[in-house]
Amino acid sequence: MPATTAAAARVAVVIPCLDEAAAVGKVVDDVRAALPGAQVYVYDNGSTDGTAEVAARHGALVRVEERPGKGNVVRRAFADLEADVYVLIDGDDTYDASAAGELLRVLASGGYDHVVGVRRPGSLTAFRRGHAAGNRALNEVVSRVFGTPVTDMLSGYRVMSRRFVKSFPAISRGFEVETELTVHAVNLRVPQREVPVGFRDRAEGSTSKLRTYRDGWRILWWIVRLAHYERPLLVHSVLGGLLALVAVLLGIPLVVEFARTGLVPRFPTAILASALGMVAALVVAVGFVLDAVRRAADESMRLAYLRYPAPPARLAAPAPGAPR
Repeated sequence: MPATTAAAARVAVVIPCLDEAAAVGKVVDDVRAALPGAQVYVYDNGSTDGTAEVAARHGALVRVEERPGKGNVVRRAFADLEADVYVLIDGDDTYDASAAGELLRVLASGGYDHVVGVRRPGSLTAFRRGHAAGNRALNEVVSRVFGTPVTDMLSGYRVMSRRFVKSFPAISRGFEVETELTVHAVNLRVPQREVPVGFRDRAEGSTSKLRTYRDGWRILWWIVRLAHYERPLLVHSVLGGLLALVAVLLGIPLVVEFARTGLVPRFPTAILASALGMVAALVVAVGFVLDAVRRAADESMRLAYLRYPAPPARLAAPAPGAPR
């Protein structure tokens, strides 16, 4: 099917913003140039610097989400907006917004549901100190826990199909939402692709809202929560195994002593070892129950995903240089 403009299908661009007056205007302009038929929404999350006014002057539809946190913004936008494809990009002008057309073409041409813009820094200062190393560490954790290689889990630049968005539970409240999106794609096993995109320094006068250590620990804790929710049997088996190991280490000397003398010399230790063994068995049993519950939830999520059609090939944006 020949590619047409983005106007052939409904494309919603979601730009979460908090005090991004210095950058949001350029982001809106670049996105509108890359996707001339798309509807651009700027979600103001409590800005005090005139972000909403700047976005409106540049042609974006401005909406307000009063509850603080990027996760709350994404949850609201995904619930409110109806489109065939959704583009999520930060309003700080660090991502190459002109690549939106390419990401859209990849989504359509490959029949993907989730395309992630993997950041390729254009300068040594594009990533704040510690952010690159922290991102790599978190990528490694998620890749190992969930069994799927992840290159840039914290990227805020994504293109998603309607069926992916409408099956996304959106539980997180803050910057953990990127992690939640990544894990959702992995668990639902949707067709997805990573595409390199440019990443640059923030615009002058714009400051990052991400706090390296505070938000890093929050994201890591969210990964632990998601691992417990999505892989309960694995988590409970590891925890139960550790408890059982401690019980065995405490109990072996007692068993040896009992076999040799017929006496149990340390009753408190024997009671503790027995209790740990029972707790270990209980923890593993709970893991089996939670795993059955998770499978039922996965089936419901999958049915919600299948309720919507696949993204049509006509979503593709015009090739560079093509008439618009």
